[in-house]
Amino acid sequence: MGKKFQNKIALVTGAGSGIGRSSALAFAQEGANVLVSDINPQGGEETVQMIQELKGSAHFFQCDVSQSAQVENLIKTTIQTFGHLDYAVNNAGVSMRPASTVEIDEAEWDRVIGINLKSVWLCMKYEIPHMQKIGGGVIINISSLAGIRGKEGTLAYTASKHGVIGMTKTAALEYAKEGIRINAICPGLTESGMTAGLDHYPDLAKQLIDQIPMGHMGQSQNIADAVVWLCDNTASFITGHVLVIDGGQTIR
Repeated sequence: MGKKFQNKIALVTGAGSGIGRSSALAFAQEGANVLVSDINPQGGEETVQMIQELKGSAHFFQCDVSQSAQVENLIKTTIQTFGHLDYAVNNAGVSMRPASTVEIDEAEWDRVIGINLKSVWLCMKYEIPHMQKIGGGVIINISSLAGIRGKEGTLAYTASKHGVIGMTKTAALEYAKEGIRINAICPGLTESGMTAGLDHYPDLAKQLIDQIPMGHMGQSQNIADAVVWLCDNTASFITGHVLVIDGGQTIR
């Protein structure tokens, strides 16, 4: 049985670790050529090496996704390297330092909004025209449980992740008839670069895990599996959808 993404091209931002890395590897395992992007060259090159060890094809491009010129060059590099673009996972993101609504400073707001929200718009802005040229494609925007509910001390992060969902739904409407499907995934507490620091706070980690009915954190592979499914033809009638993957946390 052939690999489902043979001769397909996938771009993954924030692919130097966590969900982005697992998604890049999942694409490669299904035969896709992968453009690995991250602001951290060491992590990105490590992901490329892991793909190559799987006998896959990958290329790394360092990019600050909050900067328009860099995102435009990222997409240009993808096309120059592989010829076209079938799938894009706009995953790059950051957490924020806890602060109340009146305490958060403007620089922190701009940083979080730039990387988590503006970057998703910029990526879609430059990805979509190339998908239009080939008659379709799939975009997955990574949001968060913070995209569907509030949490004290996370104003900028929550605003950015809500915004990702709003942009996903709007763009999905705009390009549905052109064969471009655009969906969002909202991971719950997932083992990744953002949660690695919890190892130093066992009491906090237990408190967070106790909120998950399934009793444990998710794995980045859980999210990558959903990314691959949403890109596959078996999900061909799904667009503008927000997929929550949280071990049941939001059903409480």
